[in-house]
Amino acid sequence: MSADFPLIAGSFLVAIVVGLTGMGGGALMTPMMMLFFNVPPLAAVSSDLVASAVMKPVGSVVHLRRGTVNLRLVGWLCAGSVPTAFCGVFLARAFAVSDGVKYALGVALLLAVAGMALKAWLGTRGGTSSAQDIVVRPIPTLLVGMVGGLVVGVSSVGSGSLIIVALLVLYPALKANQLVGTDLVQAVPLVTAAALGHLLYGDFQMGLTVSLLIGSIPGVYLGARISSRAPGGLIRAMLAIVLLASALKLLDVSNAVTVWTLAAATAITIAGWRWRRLLPGNRAAAPRETVSTH
Repeated sequence: MSADFPLIAGSFLVAIVVGLTGMGGGALMTPMMMLFFNVPPLAAVSSDLVASAVMKPVGSVVHLRRGTVNLRLVGWLCAGSVPTAFCGVFLARAFAVSDGVKYALGVALLLAVAGMALKAWLGTRGGTSSAQDIVVRPIPTLLVGMVGGLVVGVSSVGSGSLIIVALLVLYPALKANQLVGTDLVQAVPLVTAAALGHLLYGDFQMGLTVSLLIGSIPGVYLGARISSRAPGGLIRAMLAIVLLASALKLLDVSNAVTVWTLAAATAITIAGWRWRRLLPGNRAAAPRETVSTH
């Protein structure tokens, strides 16, 4: 087992983005391995999930200590996500014969981009409730966990990009740090279940995972250190464009269509950013956004 230095460098750069934005780990790391390092889809998903299972508990402990986690909400999410994440591994193996994992990842990235746009739109509604005061809606929460777990098991995308958006829609009264804390804690058993499934039935490669961890751990730390100085909204917009480009390439969209789509998305992003700045509540200088890391 030898370290892959180009992969270490790539994972370091991706992890900086993750540290800056608080999301996008699986959505960026897995496509990077597939598109730039020719890693087979199932091996990329497996190694990324195992690496995530090692890193996610660290941030979870921080949020648990701060009291920004609704454990009852976490329990209902995990009741749905843990079994379906494990089952998603079997679907990934079935799809792998026809490159289905690659296309499933492309679709998952498109959903992540849509989720980020929805989160930006709904993010103007500031929650005011304590994480412990929220009334949990069991059935919708269970369904969110089931769908999110299935997507994570198949593609490694969704634990931070998709589920947190669903929580924002279901529980708009939760504050931003409570959304992040609850989502991060529920992601630990979710990603662990998916990682266990890939260890048993996937295509886990120890060398890939070690290289990811060597690059991503210092990258996440560095990104988190500079996140307080970076304009989080602008960085998330750039991340959405990168995810959209990755999704289109994974879905084998032609270069011409990809370029026009990215140009349109960039124009819409700039127009939306300018429109939000012109809103009465945003004209005054606002405190710089602080982003919690996943």
